Amino acid sequence: MIRYVWLTWQYLTRMLPGALAALALYVCLYPGRRRRLRAAGLASSRLRECLLALFWMFGGGMAALTLTPWGFDLFSVLRWGWAGPFFRLGDMNLIPFQTFALSGVLLYTLLGNIVMFLPFGFFPPLLWRGYTWKRALAAGVCVTGFIESWQLLVGRAFDIDDLMLNTFGTLCGFWLWLALRRPAPGLAGKFHVDFNEECIHE
Repeated sequence: MIRYVWLTWQYLTRMLPGALAALALYVCLYPGRRRRLRAAGLASSRLRECLLALFWMFGGGMAALTLTPWGFDLFSVLRWGWAGPFFRLGDMNLIPFQTFALSGVLLYTLLGNIVMFLPFGFFPPLLWRGYTWKRALAAGVCVTGFIESWQLLVGRAFDIDDLMLNTFGTLCGFWLWLALRRPAPGLAGKFHVDFNEECIHE
């Protein structure tokens, strides 16, 4: 158990620089986004902006975790430097179900690949209208396909199992959203952009 807690802590630590960078970018872009919304007669609530900032942070953290070589930790690199090349050809697995196992680290990795991509299916329908399961499926395939292809260039691996699991995780996130929406149908309205009443009365 301690081993898996430590592995999770390592993942979160590697995500932190990307999450902070994404938050800084969100803050920089916020005034421009607010002006464009106001010009269109729309408004985004504080609750929605907080959730959107959280989604940005998650996306930035995932980028730091998945688009860098194994063992690449920004804090350690800034302190000690990076010994190996950033770009180098990795491995490829095109045979499905090679990493599927129900015990040990493989089970942890299997479940982690699903759980990590839940937000890509959960946050978009909560924040934007018209997000269907087909869009969730397309998002899962495209995002994961890009990540897996990129990892092949930084010494990691293109793994068909990761592609399937991450896409399934995105769909699970969308299904989770549907499950929460049914008992609380007004939930989505709290997180969508709405007409700006100030602009209407001007």
